[in-house]
Amino acid sequence: MKQNKYDDSGFFEKYSQMPRSIGGLDAAGEWTAFRALLPELRGKKVLDLGCGYGWHCRYAREHHAQSVVGIDLSEKMLAQASAMTDDPHIEYRRLAIEDISFTEREFDVAISSLALHYIENIDIIFRKVYHCLAPGGTFVFSVEHPIFTAIAAQDWYYGPQGEKLHWPVDNYHNEGSRHARFLDDDVIKYHRTIATYANTLIEAGFRIKKLSELQPTQDMLDKNPAWQEEVRRPMFLLIAAETLA
Repeated sequence: MKQNKYDDSGFFEKYSQMPRSIGGLDAAGEWTAFRALLPELRGKKVLDLGCGYGWHCRYAREHHAQSVVGIDLSEKMLAQASAMTDDPHIEYRRLAIEDISFTEREFDVAISSLALHYIENIDIIFRKVYHCLAPGGTFVFSVEHPIFTAIAAQDWYYGPQGEKLHWPVDNYHNEGSRHARFLDDDVIKYHRTIATYANTLIEAGFRIKKLSELQPTQDMLDKNPAWQEEVRRPMFLLIAAETLA
């Protein structure tokens, strides 16, 4: 199922008011951890799956990537990305992640930020990404953590005074679709376990280099006390993998 909520005017307007939409990568809580997983980008050909506003595409070029292709299904996202980009070495294409079909060894680096939990058949995507990466290529992606996606409500269990008592986890091994709410709208996310993410990468041919569940640092907590929630339960899972050299 290919979702395109972002071309709904009301949904896109609400998304455009999110801090990460206004402030870019520095306003994205997981960016520091994501950036730490990226390889040297100088001279590399980069693919961004679900590029949105193009923040990661422009970052890659700012760090001397040779070229970047960003794909997204949303016309509104790509229009915004194009308006914010003045670089002939960045190409935006309207394309669903499920429909990618690049040539063998076309890219050196593939990235995806918080998009793959909207994809049903992740095994197909991982194989396609492996196919289009050069030997020794790197694949870095972030998704909502399986602890976060296990229950569709994606919310705390509250006490009588509205206090956040704990984060409920249920049906963890029952993988599949979850009808969740995001920006006051219905969206479908796909829950899968950490083991499924890891094993599906391995089965596609990748070697996993590093995983991150984004444990907040003391500096992050000092700057924004809201990060204390991420100490109690992880919200993001980030994985860096590589093809065989």
